[in-house]
Amino acid sequence: QVQLVESGGGLVQAGGSLRLSCTVSGLTFTTYTMGWFRQAPGMERQFVAAITRSGASRIYADSVKGRFTISRDNAKNTVYLEMSSLKPEDTAVYYCAASRRWTIRGFEYDYWGQGTQVTVSS
Repeated sequence: QVQLVESGGGLVQAGGSLRLSCTVSGLTFTTYTMGWFRQAPGMERQFVAAITRSGASRIYADSVKGRFTISRDNAKNTVYLEMSSLKPEDTAVYYCAASRRWTIRGFEYDYWGQGTQVTVSS
């Protein structure tokens, strides 16, 4: 059974930082692109960041570029999202996802976590 379990969400003031983690089990972690997506109330799910299987390449949404960093530890089957200079508009449920493809399109991700809430107060 494949499981993706996010953690690290919470309430933070604008300008603050948070680190999200997503631990994966039930699949061969090193064969999957890992991505982070987010969904705010009433909004469509939005791509945030993705990292290749080896971790050598990353891609970010323009809205988070320079503030967020995606990384992975293949020995721990875990992907991270370091978020800094947080803004109220970053408030959303954040999901990690796994894909056999190098892609930013949500529908091409095969497995999803349950999500973790991030709330940024002004």
